[in-house]
Amino acid sequence: MVRAYLSACLVFLALPVLAPSARAQQANPAATAPVETILVTASRRDLIGIAETASEGSVTEEELELRPVYRVGQLLESIPGLSVTVHSGEGKAYQYLLRGVNLDHGIDFANFIDDIPVNRPSNAHGQGYSDLNFVIPQILDGVDYTKGPYYAGLGDFGSVGSEHMRVADEIPDEISATVGTEDYQDFYTGGTYRFEDGGRLIGALDGEHLDGPYTHPDNFHKIAAATRYSDGTEDDGYSVTAMFYHGQGRLSTDQPQRAVEEGLIGFYGTLDPTDGDRSERWSLSGHWNAAGDDWQLKTNFFYIHSTMILWNDFTHFLFDPVNGDQEEQNETRNTVGGGVSYTRNLTLGSIESDTTVGIQERYDAEFVDRRHTKDRVVLDYCNDGMGNYSVGDFVCTADEIRLTDTAPYISNQTHWLSWLRTTVGVREEYEDAEDHELVTNEMNGAHQFLFQPKGNVAFGPWWDTEFYVSAGKGFHSDDIRGVLGGLPNEATGLAVGRVPLLARTYGEEFGVRNASIPGLQMQLALFRQDYGSEVIYDQDMGQDQATAPSRREGAEFSAQYHPYPWLELNTDLAATHARFFDNPTTLAQTFGITGGFYIENAPTYTASFGALVNNAGPWFGGVAERILGSQPLTDGPNSPRGRGYAETNADIGYNLTDQLKLQLSIFNLLDQKAYSAEFFYATDISAAEVAKFGTTGVGDFQFHPLEPLSARLNLTYRF
Repeated sequence: MVRAYLSACLVFLALPVLAPSARAQQANPAATAPVETILVTASRRDLIGIAETASEGSVTEEELELRPVYRVGQLLESIPGLSVTVHSGEGKAYQYLLRGVNLDHGIDFANFIDDIPVNRPSNAHGQGYSDLNFVIPQILDGVDYTKGPYYAGLGDFGSVGSEHMRVADEIPDEISATVGTEDYQDFYTGGTYRFEDGGRLIGALDGEHLDGPYTHPDNFHKIAAATRYSDGTEDDGYSVTAMFYHGQGRLSTDQPQRAVEEGLIGFYGTLDPTDGDRSERWSLSGHWNAAGDDWQLKTNFFYIHSTMILWNDFTHFLFDPVNGDQEEQNETRNTVGGGVSYTRNLTLGSIESDTTVGIQERYDAEFVDRRHTKDRVVLDYCNDGMGNYSVGDFVCTADEIRLTDTAPYISNQTHWLSWLRTTVGVREEYEDAEDHELVTNEMNGAHQFLFQPKGNVAFGPWWDTEFYVSAGKGFHSDDIRGVLGGLPNEATGLAVGRVPLLARTYGEEFGVRNASIPGLQMQLALFRQDYGSEVIYDQDMGQDQATAPSRREGAEFSAQYHPYPWLELNTDLAATHARFFDNPTTLAQTFGITGGFYIENAPTYTASFGALVNNAGPWFGGVAERILGSQPLTDGPNSPRGRGYAETNADIGYNLTDQLKLQLSIFNLLDQKAYSAEFFYATDISAAEVAKFGTTGVGDFQFHPLEPLSARLNLTYRF
């Protein structure tokens, strides 16, 4: 906390004494908009007069290039208040935390690239599972983000937040190589071919290897490729994009703290070194847009084929004292979908109005199963914590799942006065799901409609200050296996009957943007969001559990200051109050929650402080201090409590020539020994514990270590 306070003081004490710079003209994140002039270090776009809410924004390509990141997912920490961490090492989907919500691997946080949805409903491991390891940072043109359920064009998983990664139509012709500590290597090459008729073809290839600091090296390696053909402009043109990814390695999952204290493993050790993953992904996507003087037509489509295998052992010998509790989770998925929207512009006197009518469609066909394994070898029985039993074909659960999501929507933005505009919309979600349980040969299904009104009002600007009021309903879908009330061969039931197919949420927000001080942009948002129930997903058992209704209230503040054209100072601060709001009797009798109103893994605050430097002569780079606050680790009481962590990362680069540049990245600069993820649950880790505690286990802190001080050196040649 002292270090965070000093960092904040240094940033803000510098503001009044440094020379100001001119503000840049910026674009709208929600509508991919006009050509603009941006300061070379501008990380966020100025959206006064354009944005619908105070908390939406757009991160520029410049920040993505300058921001020091250990793994590709940390690019998203450019979104104010968002923490992206891991609890199982590389290769697996990240863990996301935003607005006091543990978003796990992606539930309630919608990820898109080139308008392709990344979240996977009814995933083998976690609802909304979002694996971003396939992303090649060099092909990105920026990131647009939203928060809250206030946008008619945004559906499943987007109720707390969303991000859209834009793929560039042109990228530099370059080749780069990176080497680093922890046995890190990366090789990238990419470029653009321009046709005489105006078409552009980009191609990119990236290969990476990382062992990490672990006693048993992750040996994570991946290969990713992308190509894109585009012609015309964003408003009137088309593009086709193809991407490929393959990655695999060992997973060092969260470990019991007592295993380190008793000397069974080191700080970077693991009780089961055979945990691991293997993933593959192919996608094809496209856009076709057309525009006239007073209308805009936008269309997009996507197809994704993905496979995934995870081997995870979180509880060790809690359920199986002989062979251990390792599980193999498999998934093969095909996803197809797209959308079309038509916008009409009308002017009545001084009143200007834009109305958008659209529809989105997504269809998933998947096979998922779960098997009991030892050292990745499938055993001939499964275990439910109550005893062993044979299920036939070495499968604990196996499902063929079909999911259809159809969503028409309409939105209208009207400029009533020079200082007043409104954006109102409605969205009707229809989800249909079918589950064929292959072990029992049962076929069941569910469907649900959900009407979602949205509304935003913007006042101003006055003296470069704009105010916003927003409210709306949203949702996330739940795993169909939990919706249908259970799984075959599982003795544990749901906490409160069946969970809904579409879990509702309601949010409201008040915010302000200010750019009245030259070179300084500030955003403040006060929010509250209610959830019909906290939904917990048990990744080992593969089912949802619905618990008590809850509420998040909080505030977010962001600022970006440009004292010189080559320098930006920035900060993002967020604090959240997260509580169950049923009375103690209901919490205890209905939901089994005793000892308080606190919500498991709901962070109380996040913060970041940073600087970006570009075109300072031959020098460029960035520094970022990222902080995740403490959080309760169980539902109910405030203790046990996770400590959170702080990490400082830095980049420094030098342009040797117009074509050749050298860059050094340093991560965890102060070599903090901390936990990047922390939980509290029961495990058995020895024969003595099995004999004494059985399936009750020992409640203990479970942690994944933050990577120690490390460095990477990159050489890039542009031609």
